[in-house]
Amino acid sequence: MAIDQHGDAKLQGVSIRSLPKVSLHDHLDGALRPQTIIELADEIGLEVPRTDADALADWFEGQSDSGSLVEYLKTFDLTTAVMQTREGLRRVAKEFVEDLAADGVIYGEVRWAPEQHLAAGLTLEEAVEAVQEGIEEGEDTVEARGDDIRVGQLITAMRHTDRAREIAELAVAFRGRGAVGFDIAGPEDGFPPSRHREAFDYLAEQFFPVTVHAGEAAGLDSIRSALIDGRALRLGHGVRIAEDLEVVSQKGEETFVTFGDLAHWVRDREIPLELSPSSNLQTGAIASWGTTMEDHPFDLLYQLGFSVTVNVDNRTMSRTSLTRELALLAETFDYSLDDLEAFQLNAAAGAFLSVEEREELIELIGEGFDR
Repeated sequence: MAIDQHGDAKLQGVSIRSLPKVSLHDHLDGALRPQTIIELADEIGLEVPRTDADALADWFEGQSDSGSLVEYLKTFDLTTAVMQTREGLRRVAKEFVEDLAADGVIYGEVRWAPEQHLAAGLTLEEAVEAVQEGIEEGEDTVEARGDDIRVGQLITAMRHTDRAREIAELAVAFRGRGAVGFDIAGPEDGFPPSRHREAFDYLAEQFFPVTVHAGEAAGLDSIRSALIDGRALRLGHGVRIAEDLEVVSQKGEETFVTFGDLAHWVRDREIPLELSPSSNLQTGAIASWGTTMEDHPFDLLYQLGFSVTVNVDNRTMSRTSLTRELALLAETFDYSLDDLEAFQLNAAAGAFLSVEEREELIELIGEGFDR
């Protein structure tokens, strides 16, 4: 399936970009327009590795294709550096919303870590307010051109620092003012969710939704801790839950698999997996299965009934979009529009919204795909 110069592709004669989508795993500091990075860097006197937008996009893609999450995360030093002021955060958030809407997203959740944006003197609260201001400006811009989108913040704590309880309290304080959930991110291996049990206990007491990065750079123990210590309602990536599956035999197109207890729990409880195919390849998250999209256990998980969702993780680093990720999966695994709709319905069902709002989202997706 060819992706055209505008980043679109057609499936069964239908533009994938035109289809209504839900984005659950999308980092703010991984979704900057290259030209915006150049302009914001110029304002603060920061040197960038490339001064042309296309060349900078090439640089990010090359740096990110390392096969290591640790190396992949180093590219964020540049993006976070230009997101230290109120205006920088506001602009990036506004463009984030506009870019989602241009890709056909009708509901998105943007995750970012306020503690990484204080170098120029902002407080945690001021940083969250700046991002919310940008989100609302972006939503207004989208509405003015006749489209509709809603974006909520996932307030994120860095798992290798010791501010999780403080960030959890920040997230709860902004409930109803833009924040819809909490996350922990950063280097996963060696920094399990159990390190932040106090923060997760507080969030549970406050009935505040949690998603946890787990099952990307670390395996089943990380996923287990996310569910037990973090009380995660979704798994950020979660792709390595496939390590708890054993392919026993194959007969023709049928594959017979045995489940471990953890895999059974995640599948049977319909805990959404926030899978990000291109990113999973770049960071080596699927190294146990191979190095190409064909090796990704996405289809195995889907066919076995896991609640799989499709996400971009970091659009700048992976030089991707939700349309592109769906096109790659459709091409690799011969998916139809019905399959792509199933992924969006899974995401809508897992969104950190009220039941009524999720039902409305599901209805909008159904109507969009029917058209």
